[in-house]
Amino acid sequence: MAGLAHKDVLRADQFSKDEVALIMKLAGEYEAALLQGKRLNVMEGKILSTLFYEPSTRTRLSFEAAMLRLGGTVVSVAEAKSSSASKGESLHDTIKTVEGYADVIVLRHPQIGSAEEAAKATDKPVVNAGDGAGQHPTQSLLDFYTIQKEKGTVEDQTIVLAGDLKNGRTAHSLALLLASYHVKFIFVAPKALQMPREIIDRLKAARIDVQETEDLADGLRTGDVLYMTRIQKERFEDPAEYERLKDSFVLTRKHLDQAKEGLTVMHPLPRVNEIAEEMDDYSGAAYFRQAANGVPVRMALLALVTGRA
Repeated sequence: MAGLAHKDVLRADQFSKDEVALIMKLAGEYEAALLQGKRLNVMEGKILSTLFYEPSTRTRLSFEAAMLRLGGTVVSVAEAKSSSASKGESLHDTIKTVEGYADVIVLRHPQIGSAEEAAKATDKPVVNAGDGAGQHPTQSLLDFYTIQKEKGTVEDQTIVLAGDLKNGRTAHSLALLLASYHVKFIFVAPKALQMPREIIDRLKAARIDVQETEDLADGLRTGDVLYMTRIQKERFEDPAEYERLKDSFVLTRKHLDQAKEGLTVMHPLPRVNEIAEEMDDYSGAAYFRQAANGVPVRMALLALVTGRA
């Protein structure tokens, strides 16, 4: 689609519903091809650069796997902050350098707005793989894909977002992406970690039904999808505040007694202790399937923004 070719992926709310539908359709086609053992050469001759100034397992590896599955190649800096940045090089200069090596750049950085800054420095497509407590648009797309696969549709679902909603870029992005759909949100968080008011105001302006609570059971009774998030230690300036809040919600099998039948449990991972391992054999536990879905969704995005699809 011309609307995505050579474009940056910076925010979850940048996509039209038609663009989301296109990404989902192409991701499904790529997933089917992979399951059939087909070799794809869509990105042959193209190079992906992954620049990660913060730690990552799923996002970096799934982007790199996506590029390799499409027949492209990867040049990666897993600890970008300890490369030339440690010598004082600006993000702008790093991006201006990397654009000479790659056709598309995937960036994770601790500063909100860093992806936009990077995009201004280059004409090559820049994909935001997480900018601090800001956004994580490709995670929201794979979350959308997961809900669609697990529930059949995202429409008319009650989505419960629980945990650190203040700092959770995955929660921010999913909420904004789903603002164009007929869904209901239940936000479950301690008062100190509630969803930013600007996001709630945007959802309400879009006539999305939003409920806020500190009681996980309130969400479980009516939720179709429970999206757990960890309390993010790295976002706290006061260690004592983290210790006070870190065990706010811990999902166990006992919670299923209070839950709506057929509840789907998601988590962007990594988990710490907010989902007990005993939940892993629950049929509705979708978080590892969710992580795997990152490959076909990111395959679709890489092909689209480089004009290869």
